Amino acid sequence: MNITPLDITQKQFRRTFRGLDAEEVEAFLALVAAEFEGLVKENLALREDNQRKADEIADHRGRERALQETLVTAQKASEEIRDSARKEAEITISDAELQAEKIVQGAHARFLRIVDDINELKRQRVQFETNVRTLVESHLKLIEAFREPAREEAVQLIPGRRRAADE
Repeated sequence: MNITPLDITQKQFRRTFRGLDAEEVEAFLALVAAEFEGLVKENLALREDNQRKADEIADHRGRERALQETLVTAQKASEEIRDSARKEAEITISDAELQAEKIVQGAHARFLRIVDDINELKRQRVQFETNVRTLVESHLKLIEAFREPAREEAVQLIPGRRRAADE
């Protein structure tokens, strides 16, 4: 059974002939009731304070939990960003390597075309030199053919026949 300050102040004792001094008992009961009331108020205040602190602790724990969740989420996001950046870098490197390979292949193909062009020009030069040499040699043979003495005489004889025909 819980005793309240009101129970103490309203408590009635039986009166006996040789009983206690009623004023002294009532004074003492009033003192006990006042003291008890103070303790009850203090107890209520402590309970309220305790409840307030428990609420604050719960609030802080909720915030802590939220911060931990945020931290975990941030770490996951950071890892995802890092992974994404690494993958993007790998893709960029692969693209760059592919592009470099295409450039090298293009340069090699151009090199081969230039070598082929050079070889064709050399072949054309040799053919041109051969044609010029053949032309020069044929002209030299013609010149030599006209320089032969027998032909010179034949040329001279032909005009002489005309003279005889003219006479």
